[in-house]
Amino acid sequence: MPQTFSLAQLVISCLAVLSTFLLFHVEELAADDASPKPNILMAFADDWGRYASAYAAIQKGGPSDLISTPNFDRIAREGVLFTNAFVNAPSCTPCRSSLLSGQYFWRTGRGAILLGAVWDETIPTYPLLLQNSGYHIGHTYKVWSPGTPPDAPYGGKATGYNRHGRRFNQFSQFVSETANHDAAKQSLLDEVQGNFEDFLSDRKADQPFCYWFGPTNTHRKWTPGSGKQLWGLNPDYLRGKLPPFLPDAPEIREDFADYLGEVLAFDAALGVLLNELEKRNELENTLIVVSGDHGIPGFPRGKCNLYDFGVAVPLAVRWGAKVPGGRVVDDFVCLPDLAPTFLEAGGVSPPEVMTGRSLLSVLTSKADGQVDPTRDSVITGRERHVASARHDYLPYPQRAIRTKDYLYVRNFKPDRWPMGTGPGFGEPDGPVPPFEVLADQTFAAFADLDASPTKAYILTHRDEAGMQPFVEYMVGRLPAEELYDIKSDPYCLYNLASDESHSSVRQDLKERLMTTLRDTGDPRVVGNGDAFDRAPFSDPFGTRRRVDD
Repeated sequence: MPQTFSLAQLVISCLAVLSTFLLFHVEELAADDASPKPNILMAFADDWGRYASAYAAIQKGGPSDLISTPNFDRIAREGVLFTNAFVNAPSCTPCRSSLLSGQYFWRTGRGAILLGAVWDETIPTYPLLLQNSGYHIGHTYKVWSPGTPPDAPYGGKATGYNRHGRRFNQFSQFVSETANHDAAKQSLLDEVQGNFEDFLSDRKADQPFCYWFGPTNTHRKWTPGSGKQLWGLNPDYLRGKLPPFLPDAPEIREDFADYLGEVLAFDAALGVLLNELEKRNELENTLIVVSGDHGIPGFPRGKCNLYDFGVAVPLAVRWGAKVPGGRVVDDFVCLPDLAPTFLEAGGVSPPEVMTGRSLLSVLTSKADGQVDPTRDSVITGRERHVASARHDYLPYPQRAIRTKDYLYVRNFKPDRWPMGTGPGFGEPDGPVPPFEVLADQTFAAFADLDASPTKAYILTHRDEAGMQPFVEYMVGRLPAEELYDIKSDPYCLYNLASDESHSSVRQDLKERLMTTLRDTGDPRVVGNGDAFDRAPFSDPFGTRRRVDD
């Protein structure tokens, strides 16, 4: 006969099963709570656009074809490679202000400009919040500058680790001047290791760390010819691989190859950090993020521009078993998203003031492609870079929204000069400075474009047949609105803003952009909209300071 149970027996049986289930999961949760907090390593290269062999593998035909970045590629292979990562502002200080605070740059007060920036210490930043929760924090080389107080969002000088030196920041200059290039390279990598070891040795037993590695060697200046001399990069291999808004000239190919050589130096330093973590058995519990603060300097449409050449950056993330590896993710990421990501990973609730969105759910997913369908766009912008670039120390205000299909740019003051003024462009027409001056002195003309051989070549050849379009791409005025079809026009050469067939797209993107700006209190669109044009943002302080401090 089948066995029968009373109602009481069934209730007792169910309670027993439920108790066992709850006990198991309470123990599991307790075990999770008891697990060590992750270490956090942020490797952040100055002026490094989206150039790495991991990107060449998925999109051939560009400058990345020339290089091999095995350490960045390893992080991408063992973690996640992002194809749509962007800075919030293509200028060093405001980009870093937004990243460290987890907010749009226009919400960071005088941190929203470069020269003349002052940090508001009432703004919470992820490293200081992690420090308050028990993390050992520290940084090497550049974090937040130029600005006052130096590196304030990361604890200032007290958390700096540079005792072994800062020579790595002048990588090509230092190595090129020595007889034994291999020995000189190794001495700079030893510097990287020594500074990192000092930081790790200072923490308490079992204390999690949050470290910032921020070399500036990919910032101007680098030694002409160093790409080939130090790394074997043949500039001629870049023939046909440069964007069409650049003349495909030997001088420009060499300039780009020298820049890529500095990318290889950064990648070699990244390998030093990975090796040190492996040696200490801490690699698997370290959340590693590698990126750059904007596009290439000294090139048209790069740094200080809202086209992809200026705002698209590399991004690879690794965190042992926590982040399933071998994935390529197309979600749109703006770098302020990293601050709440680090906080959530470290067990700290992000402050409500942060406008960035944590990436943790995307990172821990097993999916490729588009993981979170709501991550379908990013918003970028800029205000003032070099204070003296324009008359009256005024900024060049612009904002943009980028989706997978389109880029919409709003230039709020189209009467101003995007890269600053120069002969014939906001200044009396006349001869431009000599090549050597334009290649060496940023303030000689068009000061929002770093001094470079590329800048010098285009300006000193501007009267030659066929060069005028390249001059306009580099320093010409822009209309109030720009709209580009990214799929058919990835280099943004054909403005569709006045094209009737794209009017609905333009209006939709404009409304999305302006809604976000208003909702987040952008001074450029709330109130009378000219706060960034007035003191203290337009004061003439710091006009001659180095822009690569």
